Amino acid sequence: MTEVALAPDPAPRPPAVILQLLDKLGVACTVRHEHAGLPAARRVQAVLLDDAVGALLVLFPQSQLLDLNRLTELTGRKLAAVKPERLERMLAKHSLGALPGLPPLTSSPCLYDERLLQESSLLVESGEPGVLLEIASDAYKSVLLSKASAARFGEPVLAIKPNLDRPDDDRAEITQAVQAFTARRIQQRLEETIEIPPLPETAQKIIKLRVDPDATVDDITGVVETDPALAAQVVSWAASPYYAAPGKIRSVEDAIVRVLGFDLVINLALGLALGKTLSLPKDHPQQATPYWQQAIYSAAVIEGLTRAMPRAQRPEAGLTYLAGLLHNFGYLVLAHVFPPHFSLICRHLEVNPHLPPSYIEQHLLGITREQIGAWLMRFWDMPEELASALRFQHDPTYDGPHSAYPNLVCLAVSLLRSRGIGSGPQGEIPDELFERLGISRDKAEDALNKVLQAEVALRELAAQFHHPH
Repeated sequence: MTEVALAPDPAPRPPAVILQLLDKLGVACTVRHEHAGLPAARRVQAVLLDDAVGALLVLFPQSQLLDLNRLTELTGRKLAAVKPERLERMLAKHSLGALPGLPPLTSSPCLYDERLLQESSLLVESGEPGVLLEIASDAYKSVLLSKASAARFGEPVLAIKPNLDRPDDDRAEITQAVQAFTARRIQQRLEETIEIPPLPETAQKIIKLRVDPDATVDDITGVVETDPALAAQVVSWAASPYYAAPGKIRSVEDAIVRVLGFDLVINLALGLALGKTLSLPKDHPQQATPYWQQAIYSAAVIEGLTRAMPRAQRPEAGLTYLAGLLHNFGYLVLAHVFPPHFSLICRHLEVNPHLPPSYIEQHLLGITREQIGAWLMRFWDMPEELASALRFQHDPTYDGPHSAYPNLVCLAVSLLRSRGIGSGPQGEIPDELFERLGISRDKAEDALNKVLQAEVALRELAAQFHHPH
């Protein structure tokens, strides 16, 4: 091929080392020169990142923004651009002035955005600034990306719409951006699941028994007895003044058969096992009802409310009790996953007693304890009824799937709140909530009064949760 010099100063050419590499790999290319009209979707952006594990070459079209948070989600690594001195040293080895998007040139692994290959041909940096190499996408994929991994991590630039001409909107948009950033970070931390303890073995066994129609008292006794702390707990529950059992409780089996019953023990044991996975936060809002006290009271009130419902529409009693026991579990998760944010929430709850906690959490984090608690129930494969109970517990109008569970939690928490137990404002309980559950206001008040008459005994039970044996 004859070269024709168009000007005394010849146009810059691709570095010889790059042309030799492509020739050796059998990849055809056409030399193109940089100009403003080149489509960004065809231009390959190459970035070298690293962390303690090592370097990673990342390729994506210039029509995208590289989102490092998404890379962290994908790789589990906190990657950042390599230091300029290191990149310069690397390029100088090959006498290059820019980083080419050619994985075989660097010894590091490569990750590319799969949408890069939607174009028929790609424009790749040659290593000589201002000089690009046009390579057919098929060849680029089959040869140059043969050892690379594909994923989706770029954010299309067209989807990002900066506000260029409406300064009056700035304050609202900044607030929204801060909240969105926080919510995204929370989502990322959750999905990494590093901070969330695995479901304890005892809890896993109990869940299996919960769904086994043939499970017997012997089965649950066996599981409880293999966990000494749980066994001691079950025996002391049965012996507590709240249950006023005749005679001495001599064993786990005795506690289950004579006093507590299969269903209650299954759900108590499960609530205990889950509760132990997350320790109570050291910080808490002043004047708040202690966590386990609130949990035990709610479960006990729900137990009475469930019994007061018409037999035909009664949900599973043990599961409603468990919903009461775990209704505020999202509070523990928030405290566990975000300690600094949690202290901030506590301070805001103290100065905003007129607002439900969900408003404060939404404002500070962009997410609520109800969302995070329901998410964890699903993550742990707990029954869907529990996830619904946690998620919709503050909506007295909720009429979706498994509505009896969140409705019962809503009613129990509201009844307790009317007697100064719990947190948040006291509100009027709507008639439709009672109607949907088939319970009269009088029957609901009766259930509440029975529980509050046993307050001393219930506090003792709650104290046992707080200090497991």
